[in-house]
Amino acid sequence: MKLYGIPNCDTVKKARAHLLGASIEYEFIDYKKQPLTEPLLADWLKQVGWQRLLKKTGPTWGKLPAEVKTSINDDASALSLMLQHPNVIKRPVLINNGKVLATGFNETEYNNLKR
Repeated sequence: MKLYGIPNCDTVKKARAHLLGASIEYEFIDYKKQPLTEPLLADWLKQVGWQRLLKKTGPTWGKLPAEVKTSINDDASALSLMLQHPNVIKRPVLINNGKVLATGFNETEYNNLKR
């Protein structure tokens, strides 16, 4: 499994603690140090859609101009924004064998993970 996020994010910290407590092995990818690629993000969007992957509650989204916010209406426009501003990606993103298992942290979803 791979867990994508940034280490100082509280939600990422919760997810990492949960995986550790459940003895689930994973590789952590800090996408501030290893930027996400366009093909990778496009694959995630294809799997879960932009509405699930876009984080509209953080300060990065809040600081965007209104015209930018209203222009995000499909996977392509979300992809462009996410490449420019990775902090608008809901964190963390949990991947297993290329499949998006979870976006954000939901304890119930994580409890259902196979070890």
